[in-house]
Amino acid sequence: MSPAARPARRLARAWDELRGRSGRRVIDLIRGQVAVARAGAVLTCSAASGALARSAARTRMTEVEHEGDAARAELVRALRRTLATPLDREDLFRLSRSIDDVLDQLRDFVREADLFGPADLAFAVEPLRAVIDGLDELEEALLKILGDPGSVTVAVLATRKSRSRVHQLYQARLAELFAGPLEMDTLRERELLSRLDAVGRRLGESADALADAMLKRSH
Repeated sequence: MSPAARPARRLARAWDELRGRSGRRVIDLIRGQVAVARAGAVLTCSAASGALARSAARTRMTEVEHEGDAARAELVRALRRTLATPLDREDLFRLSRSIDDVLDQLRDFVREADLFGPADLAFAVEPLRAVIDGLDELEEALLKILGDPGSVTVAVLATRKSRSRVHQLYQARLAELFAGPLEMDTLRERELLSRLDAVGRRLGESADALADAMLKRSH
């Protein structure tokens, strides 16, 4: 290598190192958002199973929501300071917003469950477990972005399957409700089922955002 080429090579190596460090930082921040959303899903599932009182879950969910807002704000600040990102910035913002929407919908479910006061929330446990599984798969996909990008699509597909599972459970339970007598608890449960399906839709949007970002990156 000629002496004239060495500074350029060193500069390129430094840039690669900088991009790698900043990329890991951004991915870790998004994973932090996923972790908060997962905590919200676990909390909601605890309330649905009766392991946690609904009023206590509502109070705790307020704290979790604040944690989610703080995690998103930290990511936004980091993106403003970062020169090189592992994915397109627009896609990162979209992914972050979708994860935040998952938590918002979980918050609304907990609030409405406390307000509406249906006798039993057991119908929500299985869909919420599917949401938790989907968030786990989403984090797995994020972990693979830098080290094994070719495997991200498989993990994203698993997240989409969890979203489909939530919708299938929603439809099945709704069919059961419509087959029975129309009572006040039926209407309450229908509203809460719709909220659960909205959680699943936001989870699916998170998967779509990451899939689109990886497709754009590959071109």
